[in-house]
Amino acid sequence: MVTVKSAEKVAMRDVFGDTLLHLSQIDSRVYALDGDLATSTKVNVVAEKNAPKFLQMGIAEQNMMSVAAGLATTGLQPWATTFAAFLSKRAIDQIQVQIAQPNLDVKMIGAYSGLLTGLTGKTHQALEDIAIFRSLANMVVLAPADGVETKKMMEFANEYHGPVYIRLARDPLPTVFSEDYKFELGKAVKVRDGKDVTIISTGTQTGRSLEAAEKLAEEGIDVAVLHMPSIKPLDKEAIIQAAEETGAIVTSEEHNIYGGLGSAVAEVLVEEKPVPMLRIGVKDRNAESASNEALLQKYEISSNHIVARVREVLKKK
Repeated sequence: MVTVKSAEKVAMRDVFGDTLLHLSQIDSRVYALDGDLATSTKVNVVAEKNAPKFLQMGIAEQNMMSVAAGLATTGLQPWATTFAAFLSKRAIDQIQVQIAQPNLDVKMIGAYSGLLTGLTGKTHQALEDIAIFRSLANMVVLAPADGVETKKMMEFANEYHGPVYIRLARDPLPTVFSEDYKFELGKAVKVRDGKDVTIISTGTQTGRSLEAAEKLAEEGIDVAVLHMPSIKPLDKEAIIQAAEETGAIVTSEEHNIYGGLGSAVAEVLVEEKPVPMLRIGVKDRNAESASNEALLQKYEISSNHIVARVREVLKKK
């Protein structure tokens, strides 16, 4: 089990911009491609400090992915960056045909994923991106919990040859991992031990799941939290072990209830180790513009909703 660092809040997008700048400076293959959202995604630091490595593609996501594919065929490593909603839906044909099928070395960064996108509303919220990307052959799908893991994932992606999708959140989040944390593809990370039930979470929901576990501990409920940064490939062995050790699972994600982490975990459990399981996610609805807390409450993915689902699944044991 890893040691949780602190509640210090850092925005993934700030770490992303700084890390991509560094990679572009030390690796001649690395280029930043921007879909006219550089100040939001923070890839503007590359434009400002390493301009030859910054390529402005404009509001033309499909074209951006075609350009990325072309660059990859020459041996370069493009990092294509835009909002997750645009990357996963507007440009999916180009991604599938020109990048995933030929297994090209393109890194795709879906910024502003999930519900909490700074009052942009349903057109800019990505609640389907995990489901879409994990359905593509050859695609790696990752969702970090904090800024530290964002940096570690990017360093991994830089060394990995093949298409990678990394899902990033907009706003500052508590820091879960210490600087010595090591990301491993296809491996889950136990961030809290427990014997009564396991919460399997990904991305932004891992911090909220840890909050829920603390609240439940006050009631005498011992909750394990298993962070799943690698959604594809998935750590099947860790899921089976969690089911064996605690006998009940709750999955937690800032994503549609269908097709994401909950679906992936259910696929493993139904084939290998059926146990009581419930899912936390947005329940097949389009969302809206509102404050972060209002959205978390209305769409039932707050730490309090996780607490309620844990209580509910325990009754099924």
